[in-house]
Amino acid sequence: MRIFISLAAYCEPHLAFTLEQIFSKAALPERIFVGLIDQSHDDHAAWMAGKPWQRQVRHRQIDPALSEGVCWARHLAMQLHQGEEYFLQIDSHTFFFPGWDEALIDLHRQLEQRLPKPLISAYPPPFEFDADGDPMVRRAAASEVSIIVPEDGETLRPDCATLRFRADWKAGADLALGFHLAAGFIFAHSRFIAEVPYDRLLYFHGEEQNLALRAWTRGWDIVHPRQDWIPLLHLYKQAGQDYASQHWSPAQEAAREIRWQTLAARSDARLLALVRGEIEGIYGLGDVRNLHQFAEFSGIDYRICQRISR
Repeated sequence: MRIFISLAAYCEPHLAFTLEQIFSKAALPERIFVGLIDQSHDDHAAWMAGKPWQRQVRHRQIDPALSEGVCWARHLAMQLHQGEEYFLQIDSHTFFFPGWDEALIDLHRQLEQRLPKPLISAYPPPFEFDADGDPMVRRAAASEVSIIVPEDGETLRPDCATLRFRADWKAGADLALGFHLAAGFIFAHSRFIAEVPYDRLLYFHGEEQNLALRAWTRGWDIVHPRQDWIPLLHLYKQAGQDYASQHWSPAQEAAREIRWQTLAARSDARLLALVRGEIEGIYGLGDVRNLHQFAEFSGIDYRICQRISR
C-alpha cells in the first residue's frame, strides 16, 4: 500500500532534512511518494539528483513572490496525488522514527475496524536541533493523548468564525475522538483528497477549522492517538519570535504584490461563508452531519456566525 505525502515548503531551511528523513526512516521507502511544492529559490532539484528516491518526489518549484500562502500551496500539492492509497500531510520541518510508514498504516487499519472513515491527526511531539545542527529527540510519554481545544478566551462572533487553538492533555487513554485537527500531521485514506480538497482561498488562521468542519460533516472521525504512537516529531517555532521564512515576514512581504493582510482577510471571509452555508459543493459543508451535531459534540456552536448583524 502506497503513501502520498503532501509537502508544502516556503523558504524552508530544513526541507532537505525532512526529505531525507521521509525516505531513510521508512520501512518500505519504495512505496512513498511526495508531492512537493517548493516555494523557494534554492536548487533542491540539483540536490535531489542521484538520490535513490528522486523519481518519487513530484517537485514543483515556485517563486516565493508568487505564493499566496500555505493553503494555496497545499491545494497545489494535493493535485500531485497519483492514486496512492494513503494520504499523509506534514510540515517541511519534520523528524521521523524508523518504520513510521508501517506504524501509521497499522494504526489506520485498526481504526477502520471501528470507524468508517478515520482521520488521524494531532499536534506531534516536538524536537529541536542542538548547536551542531543535530536533532535532539526523545520519545513522548506513554498513555498521554494530546487533544486540541480553543485557546482560553476565544469566542465566536456573528461577523467572525476564526478561532485559535491549543493543545491540552488527556491522560490514561490510547485514543480520543476530536473535533479539530493539526494541519502539520494528517494521515487518512487518500479518498480524503477527493472529499476534502484544500480550499486555495484560505491563508493561515482558520485553515484547520475549515478542514475539520468539512471533514467532520462528511463523516470523517478525527482521532488523536497517544503521543508515543505518533511516529514523527515537529520542529515548532517559538512564540513571539520572527522568522525570515514566515510568509508574512517583512522581507518576504516586500517581494510580493499582494499583502498578507489582504490574504488573511479573504481567508476569514471564506471561513465565515463556510459556516453560514454560503459555499456549495466540495468546498462547502458535508451532509452526513450538521453544525447542530458539531456543537453538541465539540461545544463550538458555529450557528452564532449565522446570525448576521444588519
